[in-house]
Amino acid sequence: MSAVLLATGCASEKVATKDLGAEIDDVAASLIQQPLLHSASIGVVYRGEEFVRHRGDMQTGTPGPPTDATLYEIGSLSKTLAGTLMASAVLEHKVSLDEDVRQYLQGDYPNLQYKGEPIRIRHLLSHTSGLPNMLPERANTVLADFTDHRTPGELNAIYAHYGKADFFKDLHAVEIGQAPGKDYAYSSAGTELTAHILETVYNSDYESLLQRFLGDSAAMTGVRIQLGEAEAPRLAVGYHSDNPVPTTPMPQLPWGASGNVKATVPEMVEYLRFQLANGPVAKESHRPLVQFDSEFSIGYFWNIVAGDRLKGVYYAHHGGVPRSQCYIYIVPKYDLGIFVITNQSGGQTARAMETAIDTLVGKIAARETLAGDGISR
Repeated sequence: MSAVLLATGCASEKVATKDLGAEIDDVAASLIQQPLLHSASIGVVYRGEEFVRHRGDMQTGTPGPPTDATLYEIGSLSKTLAGTLMASAVLEHKVSLDEDVRQYLQGDYPNLQYKGEPIRIRHLLSHTSGLPNMLPERANTVLADFTDHRTPGELNAIYAHYGKADFFKDLHAVEIGQAPGKDYAYSSAGTELTAHILETVYNSDYESLLQRFLGDSAAMTGVRIQLGEAEAPRLAVGYHSDNPVPTTPMPQLPWGASGNVKATVPEMVEYLRFQLANGPVAKESHRPLVQFDSEFSIGYFWNIVAGDRLKGVYYAHHGGVPRSQCYIYIVPKYDLGIFVITNQSGGQTARAMETAIDTLVGKIAARETLAGDGISR
């Protein structure tokens, strides 16, 4: 009997002390086995420890995995950065969530209301403003068939000479069809308008605001919206849909707050740390602004999900551009943050990453159970 107990104890100790980094590497390896996926990078912060793993080759047929220096386009994860800046502005009493957005616009915008109810800042942050996804409107037609091989080129053509003045002109033509604050309707245009409000409040360009705040508060010194000549070669090669030819980067949007941020995986690990520390700004950004049902709320651009038995309440966002997709998960139950990115963007890419994240969370939950902390944490 003592021999059996000794063997059991040794086995449990072996499982409990298995290297988490190796498990993360296994998840990354399994991710790039999915059709069309060329490479993947994963950043994890778990109870204060951080892990970064890269797998695959950036370009088909050319050896060369992503590295810690690779700059990735994080797409709509950029929105959570804008939400973080707005949370800071609210705590500094620079803005109020219930302010009419028109007080930050020059000229008259009688269209940005419905039966006397204006679009307020909180409506931008919670995707309940009623604004379209993209401005100009024709971009939404192009994105409706995202996997079409023509999509990247058509987006580039639309935004080649589209600036802030064009955005405001198109904003004048928007029609709000129902009272703001009621229904969820994802709006990148709303995030761009959020960036304009922040620029007005702080009298500074949005990219400088972003770099200054993240550098000071989250040790993120390399985040960029526009790249200089020296940085451009570090931008990840990427593939759109099932096109075997690398595609062009996401075109520049007027402010870039909704989808133009570039960052390395180590930079995103610092962002995970900032979110998990749950300081005043992060905590405010996680505060639900609209609750749609018992399981889904929206904070400052954060999707807040409840009712998941394994994850508990967590905060998440997906990012996608024509040649890259990624996810970020903040899971307080395990003091866990996960960032996953791949240099391919297709119809099944998000599902593959979700499966990888679920696998990783399952492994961490099992470790906690073995450690005897699963119930209390």
